[in-house]
Amino acid sequence: MKKTFTVTIKNKDNGKVYQEQVNSDEYILKEFEKKGFKLAFSCRNGCCTSCAVKVISGTLQQPEAMGLSQALKDKGFALLCVAKATSDLEVETTHEDEVYDLQFGQYFGRGYTRVAPPWEFEED
Repeated sequence: MKKTFTVTIKNKDNGKVYQEQVNSDEYILKEFEKKGFKLAFSCRNGCCTSCAVKVISGTLQQPEAMGLSQALKDKGFALLCVAKATSDLEVETTHEDEVYDLQFGQYFGRGYTRVAPPWEFEED
């Protein structure tokens, strides 16, 4: 059954607050875009962390959020591109690389990667 919830997004970078009524069966990012808001996103498939937010209050569902580990979901992070409100909701945007670093930072900058050899191409 379709319900309507109030979703409030606090932009951490510019201090602006956006609030809209969203349908429970629609993705939050899509609902805000339909109303003229331009929010951060990249893949729209729940794979990256460009649209990541931190839940302040309320609940949502995001089973397609592959870009977040269960540990980050448990800490209250969500991806707006694949999140649907299940109650009135208040979230705060994250800094561009904050969630990406929490999710993937353990794998980068630790000296475990190697430089690939230069590519050699055959000329016709």
